[in-house]
Amino acid sequence: MKILFEEANKNGISLSENQLEKFKIYMDFLIEYNSHTNLTAIKNPEDIIIKHFLDSIIIDKFLDFGKNNKVIDIGTGAGFPGVPIKILKENIDLTLLDSLNKRIVFLDKLSKKLNINYSTIHGRAEEFGRKFEYREKFDVVVSRAVAPLNILCEYTLPFAKVGCYFVALKGPDFETELSNAENAIEALGGKLERCEKFELPYDKGSRNIIIIKKIKLTPKKYPRTSLQISKNRL
Repeated sequence: MKILFEEANKNGISLSENQLEKFKIYMDFLIEYNSHTNLTAIKNPEDIIIKHFLDSIIIDKFLDFGKNNKVIDIGTGAGFPGVPIKILKENIDLTLLDSLNKRIVFLDKLSKKLNINYSTIHGRAEEFGRKFEYREKFDVVVSRAVAPLNILCEYTLPFAKVGCYFVALKGPDFETELSNAENAIEALGGKLERCEKFELPYDKGSRNIIIIKKIKLTPKKYPRTSLQISKNRL
């Protein structure tokens, strides 16, 4: 946890002893659970700290989550980046969505381990993005390494309120993805606001944080079905 504390601090993010303890519980539970249920290919404690925890909370350096904001993590997997952000910003109203039930089961158990509250959804983004109770209801939509950006925008932007944000966490080779997603971003009501680059410590790689602002309502025909999306990308 010393690595997490020091690296977060270098980036202007202050972690309390209580938060560090929660990250320790998270890491230990993830390693134990991952021994019998495949949740992540990253198993080394140092890599979990840097490639999962630090990689998730670094969003706070570039985007103000504010207080009581509604945040949804699309394709959250084992809770990244949503749960680390919740540990950092306890006042956010967090929803985690994933299509695999084994991940949702883990996340529900993790909530009790960490003694923090968030909502979980077992389902597909293209289905829930059409539901009234979720469509254009969130202040921040986050997603990490789920799909190419032009596809990911169709999964995510329908959830964002107008005037609010979709944040995509991408690896070092994001320029082609971003270029290919220009039409999708515009068609779905978004506008690229900026891209921020971040180097993970200990030569763990580069990250690019793509921040897209929702400037108008997403047309009702989106999101389409997964088959339609795969056959005809925006």
